[in-house]
Amino acid sequence: MSLRRWTWLIVLAGIGIPLAAAAQTGASEPPRTPWGDPDLQGFWNNNSAVPLERPANLGERVTLTAEEVEQRAEQRRNLLFGRREGDTGSYNEFWFEHGQDNNRSSLIVDPPDGRLPLTPEARNDLMASMGRLFRAMGGPDSYMDLSLWDRCITRSMPGAMIPSSYNANIQILQAPGHVALLVEMIHDVRIIPLDGRRRPQEGVRQWLGNSRGHWDGDTLVVETTHFTEKGKQRGIGRTVFGVGGNLRLTERFMRVSDDTIDYSFTVEDDSMFTQPWTAAIPMNRIEGPLFEYACHEGNYAIANMLRGARVAESEAK
Repeated sequence: MSLRRWTWLIVLAGIGIPLAAAAQTGASEPPRTPWGDPDLQGFWNNNSAVPLERPANLGERVTLTAEEVEQRAEQRRNLLFGRREGDTGSYNEFWFEHGQDNNRSSLIVDPPDGRLPLTPEARNDLMASMGRLFRAMGGPDSYMDLSLWDRCITRSMPGAMIPSSYNANIQILQAPGHVALLVEMIHDVRIIPLDGRRRPQEGVRQWLGNSRGHWDGDTLVVETTHFTEKGKQRGIGRTVFGVGGNLRLTERFMRVSDDTIDYSFTVEDDSMFTQPWTAAIPMNRIEGPLFEYACHEGNYAIANMLRGARVAESEAK
């Protein structure tokens, strides 16, 4: 993986990447597991060309015209695959999933302006994070300049459930009293008990938090807390988005057709946001299987990027 990749990921946070076709409503009774729970099992893809945040100039416009959708797609193609002098580029188009585009203007559905309701302090932190990233583009000073994704650790939460440009696949498995989600990107695994057990002690903190689930009718509701502050990261694209230790995340999964799960999440953290915010990201059935994401924290790319930066600095002197 290359730091050059982050240049387009930064911009994608603002101009877009695709919401699957809108979830079908009025679906018939969902399929059931042998023990009677709604059956969410299978392989699902959540890729989307819709940006997490709505461009500020659109105000509270929820949808785009057909012409605007095409313009957004063209901007994205030029950003990712346009030829630029002196730039060797990143992965070519073969590796990317463009997703099922539609006329939604943002994944965020609340607040109405489709924007992250950042506090002034969080916005300043974001700008500082962006500054560190751009400095790292010229050569990272240490591994701490690199994201948790670069280091093959995690995309944090809710980042792990936000679509990426590739590997945007999730396998859901169920057993009596448990649901498990295997995310292809960075091979994150989430195991969610449904039996009402107590949460761990306050000091037990995890990259993906500690989840507890229950059924609200045919909707699986998952509430996750106990995140580690180490997972806080923002400013390198929508797909790497960790809120940090104060996050309370509420997710809802409802199967609305044979091929669609209506998925949404709500973020609460008054240390970072002025109000809760919600994103809606339908998941569409695929054949599968998931493939190995062959990346680990000891990846030699990190050491080589740091070594190359030191060589470049030495030659510059």
